[in-house]
Amino acid sequence: MTEPTVTEQNHTEPDPIRRRLVQGLGAGLALPALGVSPAIVAAPTARPWMTDGVQSGDVLADRAVIWSRCDRPARLVVEWDTTSGFGNARRMVSRPTDERLDYTARLDLRGLPSDQSIFYRAYFEDARDHVRSEPWLGHLRTAPRRARDIRFVWGGDTCGQGWGINPDFGGMRIYEAMRQRRPDFFIQSGDAIYADGPIQAEVTAEDGRLWRNVVTEAKTKVAETLDEFRGNYHYNLLDHNLRQFNAEVPQIWQWDDHEVTNNWSPGKVLDERYQVRDIDLLARRGRQAFLEYAPMRLEGRDASGRVYRKIAYGPQLDVFVLDMRTYRGPNTHNLQQTQGPDTAFLGAEQLTWLKSELRHSRATWKVIAADMPIGLHVPDGTDEAGRARWEAIANGQDGPPRGRELEIADLLGFIRRYRVRNTLWLTADVHYCAAHHYHPNRAAFQEFDPFWEFVAGPLNAGSFGPNPLDATFGPQVVFQKAPPTANASPYAGFQFFGEVEIDSRSGALSVTLRDIDGAAVFSRTLEPQRA
Repeated sequence: MTEPTVTEQNHTEPDPIRRRLVQGLGAGLALPALGVSPAIVAAPTARPWMTDGVQSGDVLADRAVIWSRCDRPARLVVEWDTTSGFGNARRMVSRPTDERLDYTARLDLRGLPSDQSIFYRAYFEDARDHVRSEPWLGHLRTAPRRARDIRFVWGGDTCGQGWGINPDFGGMRIYEAMRQRRPDFFIQSGDAIYADGPIQAEVTAEDGRLWRNVVTEAKTKVAETLDEFRGNYHYNLLDHNLRQFNAEVPQIWQWDDHEVTNNWSPGKVLDERYQVRDIDLLARRGRQAFLEYAPMRLEGRDASGRVYRKIAYGPQLDVFVLDMRTYRGPNTHNLQQTQGPDTAFLGAEQLTWLKSELRHSRATWKVIAADMPIGLHVPDGTDEAGRARWEAIANGQDGPPRGRELEIADLLGFIRRYRVRNTLWLTADVHYCAAHHYHPNRAAFQEFDPFWEFVAGPLNAGSFGPNPLDATFGPQVVFQKAPPTANASPYAGFQFFGEVEIDSRSGALSVTLRDIDGAAVFSRTLEPQRA
């Protein structure tokens, strides 16, 4: 099988049409500032308060989810138009929200025109007296039905290892760097919060400088109660860069471990910081908070809040969002020779769904958004027998697939057997950036077609790496950039996001890894295989 052609990428500025759109957006959006505390402080007779700005997500050609949060029982009202003047605005109203949802609300705007700029203003109406809040303005662009140039960004790992919001540093600056790229959307690749990572007022960085954090009560300890999990999302939304990014860039969320606790899986033994010792209870609370705060589509045929899903973005792109947490078995030595409950990573139902969706996809590019990498060693201590225990897919053995690798071998074999062309894996998790090329000629398991995996992150967390590679699927490090010392602060500059651009004329897909200031550190262009 001929693999995709690889060429160097030329770094260019946004095209004139996109630039004019950006200039119009900047003139049309007036985003109100938020205070530094997410607490509910408004008096009962005051106007409702939008505590956390607005977000949009899961954008399709005719639909988009709008999310916000109020300080009291209220209904979310969204007015939208294709111009920032709102001369022909249409209006939708949500169901009432209350304390059971932490006053979060979402609306699924339907009947939107495809491939259009959608300007929206959102506000809350008090459920008792219908008094309105001040509005927040936002913008999104719907997915196309015909080929056009596409740009999106991805990354994960926010406010981890004690590195929180530092006003002296400019806050979470990488979100502003991503916003400046004017992407069509953002894939949040997991670890959107660090529920297990308290934030202190001051932390000493690698060069002896002090890192001064904004602090809140919810971030003084590990999250155990539902309100403490919610407080982690409140904390991140204090950052002005993130709020502005949320208002202008639609998002696709998935989750990983730190939405609950580090390396969680069934049966995990919690450390001494936890008074709640039941990992399943913590996972339920973490999941509820995640679903309350993610701008995801929760209604429809499956109203259970299923995390894995497909986002169709026109004829050139389908995004397959994976859930590598909900259905996994426990973290073990990962050396089982046959599949069973202990080797599940995606789980049988999700794996069947993914195979079917990939096989029937007609998009040129099939991006698989994974919250963990395939071939990197990600250890999780040792088991009772002293054997290495593994958090991700790889097991540290370079031989034939075992343990969780069996699922991946099954999937890769299916992709080859049914000639699913142009798959691309995007991930985060390991806190450095890298480009990995997988090829059967280097692999112990050879029944698959060559493919690429790109790693980005962290967005605002400690930097680590690089991790060793497992040779089972023949990965090769084409590029990696990691700090010289573990848990490097954002001061050190080893914060990264990824960017993907698809050219509408050639169908070529370019991947660029960018640093905290948006500068390119690596880039490749892949030419699509034709059926």
